[in-house]
Amino acid sequence: MARRSNREEILNQAIQQFAAAGYAGVSMRDIARTCELNVGSLYHHFNDKQQLYLAAVQQAFAGRAARLLAVLESPEPATERLMRLIEVLCQLLGEDQTFSRLIQREVIDGDEERLKQLAEQVFGQLIAALNRLCQQLNPRLDPALLACSVIGLVLHLFQYAALHRHLPGYHPEHEQPEIIRQHIQQLLCQGLISPPSSRGSA
Repeated sequence: MARRSNREEILNQAIQQFAAAGYAGVSMRDIARTCELNVGSLYHHFNDKQQLYLAAVQQAFAGRAARLLAVLESPEPATERLMRLIEVLCQLLGEDQTFSRLIQREVIDGDEERLKQLAEQVFGQLIAALNRLCQQLNPRLDPALLACSVIGLVLHLFQYAALHRHLPGYHPEHEQPEIIRQHIQQLLCQGLISPPSSRGSA
């Protein structure tokens, strides 16, 4: 007889499976089996797979979003908030890369409706706050593109690690969150924040 699972347990199992196999690679039956539920019991909690998926991403992101928003909305100067944001992002990704893989899978799958719902329901508030910070950092640059560049830079260095290990110039410390943090902070400070007069002449 299948046992009963609570909503949080179902979501935790779904997070792991969606991160490993992507949206298309996981069925409601797969998740029910992992949770030792019959499929009907799973539908008692979620109307369909898309609703379960969105809830799983929200669950995976909820605690992380609170930490990141606290940094972005702090009264510190813009440059210090950016440095702290990089630090927290690297900490989060270093602790658990499941969420990073979850988002990477979704971007690869590229389903427009799911991406739209993720943007509106999961990432919207955080990215709006990051856009405001980027506008303060450098009004000459497009804040939305700058925000995407900052997030993309951090995510890429974690997601790229498996390939990077086999490429020229690799050192094991390149995978350490602290080394990644230092590199990105230095890169952004020297390439973005420093005024042109301090960058030296060509």
